[in-house]
Amino acid sequence: MMYAFAARGDCAVWDEPFYAAYLSRTGLEHPMRGDILAAGEVDGQAVADRCLGVIPQKQKLFYQKHMCQHMIQGMPRDWMRQVQNVFLIRHPARVLASFAKKYEEPVLADLGFAQQTDLFEQVADDLGAPPPVIDSYDIRQSPREMLQTLCLALGIVWTEKMLGWPAGGHPNDGVWAAHWYGAVHRSTGFAGAEGPLPKLSGRYAEIVEEALPYYERLKAFSLSADGSALQSDADAARSAG
Repeated sequence: MMYAFAARGDCAVWDEPFYAAYLSRTGLEHPMRGDILAAGEVDGQAVADRCLGVIPQKQKLFYQKHMCQHMIQGMPRDWMRQVQNVFLIRHPARVLASFAKKYEEPVLADLGFAQQTDLFEQVADDLGAPPPVIDSYDIRQSPREMLQTLCLALGIVWTEKMLGWPAGGHPNDGVWAAHWYGAVHRSTGFAGAEGPLPKLSGRYAEIVEEALPYYERLKAFSLSADGSALQSDADAARSAG
C-alpha cells in the first residue's frame, strides 16, 4: 500500500515512523535492531510531531505506514485525531505464516491484532463512526476497484498510477527493508489473488485462534468494491468487541 500511494506522484510516504521508538521502549531484539535505532527517532513525541508537520518534498498528501504493535502504552496517540486513519487488515494465518519466516517464536503481541482493534475503537469513538477498513485479500482480488473505493472514502482523487511501481524498492523504505522486503522489492504491482489459507499447527495454530476475534471484529467494517462496508452501524464500532 505504501508503494501504491508513493506511485501517485503527489504523495510523500513514511515507513513505520515509530519503529525505533518502539524498540527503544521495549528492548526487543528485532532483526537489525542497532541499525533501526541508529537511523530512526527514539522519542515518540518527536515522531508524533513530525507526523503532523510539514509534508515532505512539498507534496499534497502524506501516507504514513504505521504498525499497530508499535503503539504501545506511553506512545502518543492524540495526534491521530488530526489525520485520516485507514486500517489495513489481513487474515492472521497469512500474517503469522509470513512473519514467522523472518522472526523466531512470535507471540500474539508481535502481530498487532489486539492493538489494532484497540486503536480502531479509539478512532471510531473520536469520529463517531468507524474509520475505513480494507482487507489485503480484497485488494489482491480487485486492486483497481478497492483502491478506487478507498480513495473515495478518503476524499482524494483516484489515479491509475497507484497500480504499479518500479522494481527495486523505494528510497523511503526503512533501513529494515533489507531483512523484510525481499518480495516487495521484486514486485511492480499488487500480487494476484491469494490462495487457500496456510495450514498451521501447534502454537502457531493457537496464536491464529487468539487473533481471529480481533481480525473478525474489523472485518465486519471492511470496504467492498462497491464502496460500502459490510457493517455500517456506527454504534457497533464504539462498543466493546
